[in-house]
Amino acid sequence: MKHNKFPPGWNEKSVRDVIAYYDQQTEDEAVAETETALQNESSTLMAIPTELVPAVLELIDKHVAKAQS
Repeated sequence: MKHNKFPPGWNEKSVRDVIAYYDQQTEDEAVAETETALQNESSTLMAIPTELVPAVLELIDKHVAKAQS
């Protein structure tokens, strides 16, 4: 039997809660949530080549670690 491995602070209940949130969300609510995220000036959404994802995630981890120290 394969056991799921969750990120730190997550468990099966938290994953199920997120799934339930999005399953119950209307299309209008989803659009509003996306529009709100796009207006957040502290973040940028962009498409990056899939092969660069590991490098980008590593940079994000380093940035978070530096901000927490």
